[in-house]
Parts: sequence; C-alpha cells; structure tokens
Amino acid sequence: MSSNYKKQKEDFVSGMTGSTVTHINLISCAALISIFLYNTMQARFPAGKTLPVSWLVLVVPLLLSMTVFANAPVLLDFLLTIPVAALLYLPRKDSSTPLPSRAETPVQDESSIQVVTPLPALTTYRAHMMLMTILAILAVDFPVFPRNLAKCESFGVSLMDIGVGSFVFSQGVVSAIPLLKNPAYLTSPFLPKLILTTKKVLPILALGLLRVVLVKGTEYPEHESEYGTHWNFFITMALLPILELLLHPIILRVPLSLLAVLISLTQQLNLSVFGFQLFALTAERVGIFSANKEGIISLPGYLAIHIFGLSTGTLILPPSPSYFRRFQRRFSKTGSFGLGEQRSYKRRKNAKAAMELFSYTVLWWTCMGLVRGLQIDGKEGVSRRVVNLSYVMWIAAFNTSFILGYLLLDMHFYPEPSKFKKRDVDNSDAVATYKAPVAPSLLDAINKNALVIFLLGNVMTGIINLTMSTMFASNVSAMLVLCVYSFSICAVAWAFRRTRLLTF
Repeated sequence: MSSNYKKQKEDFVSGMTGSTVTHINLISCAALISIFLYNTMQARFPAGKTLPVSWLVLVVPLLLSMTVFANAPVLLDFLLTIPVAALLYLPRKDSSTPLPSRAETPVQDESSIQVVTPLPALTTYRAHMMLMTILAILAVDFPVFPRNLAKCESFGVSLMDIGVGSFVFSQGVVSAIPLLKNPAYLTSPFLPKLILTTKKVLPILALGLLRVVLVKGTEYPEHESEYGTHWNFFITMALLPILELLLHPIILRVPLSLLAVLISLTQQLNLSVFGFQLFALTAERVGIFSANKEGIISLPGYLAIHIFGLSTGTLILPPSPSYFRRFQRRFSKTGSFGLGEQRSYKRRKNAKAAMELFSYTVLWWTCMGLVRGLQIDGKEGVSRRVVNLSYVMWIAAFNTSFILGYLLLDMHFYPEPSKFKKRDVDNSDAVATYKAPVAPSLLDAINKNALVIFLLGNVMTGIINLTMSTMFASNVSAMLVLCVYSFSICAVAWAFRRTRLLTF
C-alpha cells in the first residue's frame, strides 16, 4: 500500500462530526423490524428457515440501513413493514404443530428452572450488534457508507460510535452470569478470581497486541486518535472484566445501576475538573502514557458502561428481575447469601423484567437529555473519544431500549399461556403446551461463535482493503462486495452452528 493512498485513506475516515441520535435510532430500527418480519414469516412458513432466507431477512436490511438507505431510514423501515403487513393477512400455522425452531414444553405453573437459562432476546440483541459491527467495519471504507455514520473525531454521535459502546455494554450483560449462578463469587478471594479472569481474557488481550504488530508492520491505515498509538479496543475489552473484580466488595452492598452512575460522574469529574479531557484532546504524544492517552483516559467511562450492562444482566437473565437485589439485601442484613434457597423458581417473569427495563429506558434517556440540556459535560456534546457522561448515558439508554424491544417481540410472538385453575388441570382439554421462543438459527450461530466471527470479519476487511482501492469503488461495486462479504461470514457461522469453535 503506497504511503499516499494510506494518507488519503486515513483522511477519508478522519475528522467526522457525526449525525443525530434520532437518525441513529431510526437506522437501528431496521434490526427490530427484521426480527418482526422473520418471526411473522416463521409463524406461516416455518420450512423457510434456510441460510439464504435468513441472510436476506436478517442481514440485508442491516446492510441497506447503513448504506443505500442510510439517509432515508424511515423509507427503509416503511418498506420492511410492507411484507409484514402482507403476511399478517395469511393464516398462522396450526399452533398444535410445533415450529421446527421452537422448543415445546408442558405448562407447569410451579416448574423449576435453572437460575440462568438462555434468553432468546439477548441472543438476538448480541448477534445483531455483532452483525452491525462486522458490516460497518468494512462498509465505512466505501463511499456508499455516509461519512456522518463513521466514528466521530472528538465530539458527536454516529452509528459506529454506538457500536463500540454497545460491545462493552453487551460484555457487561453476560458478565452477570457468574454472579447469578453463585452470588458468593463476590466474596471469594481476589487472587484466584484474578487468575481465572486473566486466563479468560488472555486471548482478547493477545489479539489486541497482535493487531498492534500487524497494523504497524503492514502500514495499514490507522486512526491514532481513536485509542492511541499502541492501544486498541481489544485491550480495553480485556481489561474491563479485571477492573470489575476490584468493584466486587462494593457490588455486594450498592445497587449496580447506582454504582454505574457514580463511576460515570467520577469520570466526568476527571474530564472536566482535573483536566483529563483537555489532556486527551491536545497533549503531545511524547511518552507511553500520552501516546495512548485516549485509551487510558476513556477506560473508567467504559467501565461505567460495563457496569450498566451488568446491572441490566441481573434484571433480564434470572427468573425474576429482583433476584440479585434480594441477595444483596440479604447479605447486607445477615452477612450471608442463604444459597440453599436458590434452587427452585417459577418460569422467568419476562413481563416484570420488561416493565423494569422500560423504567430504566425512560430514566437513562431522561438523564441523557438533562446532561445535554444542562451541558453538565460541556457544550461540545457526546464524546466517544474520552467517554464522557453524555456518551455513557446514551449507550445505556440505547442498549436498554433495544433489549426491551427484542424482549417485547418475543413476548408478542410466543406469549406465555394463562394460568389454569386447579379444577381445570384434571381435564384433558385444558392440557396445553408452551412453545418457548428461541432466537433465529442464524443469529444463534453468530452468537455462539461471536469472537471467531468478529475475527473473520476483521481479517476479511483487511484483505479486501489490501486488494482493492475501496475508497474509489462505485456504489454498485461496494454493495456487491459487501453482500458477498456478509453472506460469506454468515455461511461460516451457519456451517459451525452446532459447534463452539473457541472456549476459554
């Protein structure tokens, strides 16, 4: 790659000021509508669950939303609702015949379930987030991807800015699993937890270091102001679970959402009062710390986002959204968790979880509005570069909203049956079955091997950029490459949908 083209490419993705929150939300709505379309199709044509159909319904709308229809997201959302409306006029498949992708289980009001069972809405959310990220990292190199959706230089909101924070939020959600399975994990000795967590994040840290070597060695275009000279997003992702361990004594006693807010405020205090923001934006890169100033200074902000995700995970993953809070209260009163009481629970209370998620959604959007309206973090606006208070609240509000959306879709298409009265239980006519929702097979496959898929996307993006001048490609050529690219990644995920390729 010539130095001239490298400089042109770096300028092509630099200096962006972004779009608007409303614009980003409308683009992202294509993901929710695609799930609505997929479930509507499956309820009437369950045999259509193939890779080409799944790719066409679940992936292509995401690609179109950030390219051809990026400046007209309402039009795309409207066009996607047309086949939905048409399908609604067709009769649903007989409910007595289970759908191939739906597990059929007897209705038992007092049936016990595990503390943490798969949540299809979460699988769908994580897979769609991964798809949006994989598509955007290549699409941004083509002119068909509007510049206002690329990462902002210092301040502003964009589609790629929301993707970075959503990755961290999502990691926080699944980090709730060990705490829910065994809350006593919070009180276990620090050193063994540190060793175990370090082993788990070593592959991600190694990828971060490998990326540094490859980028520097191949003179691949890089945007130094994102994280710094040597720092990258892999390093941030690897450090967050380790930093979480330091907060375990606090998590025992303080509500997670409150802890996340306190960390966010501390981060903003550092940025505004102690001059961290000015240092990150203007200081010369003269040493190892200043060379990586963005990555280091943004770390507490990403930790706040991680804890916001952790808080959401403790709401949606257990049988009841109050499950983890009860353990916190019990520990505060007695100094123990009463682990013997956690073995039997009723079916997950999705309706109650949805109500709490809705409350937090309203709260976080309100907080973001107040922060911007009162200019608490300055008049410049949202900043992913330093992860200021506005950015943290935006990520929390956005992700809570979309997890709620996926959960409501599952509840709509696969509602739980009403409870039977005792006198009806003995009547054979009253025996019913409950088809538990499961994420679309393609999205489940992507989520199962998310790290491998993400690495494949990065490798393919690098190869494509090294073999063609993406910056000068026509829109037709760009869309053809992006379609082949996205289908190839989905095909790999589909081929290994029954196998977990990496375990750590």
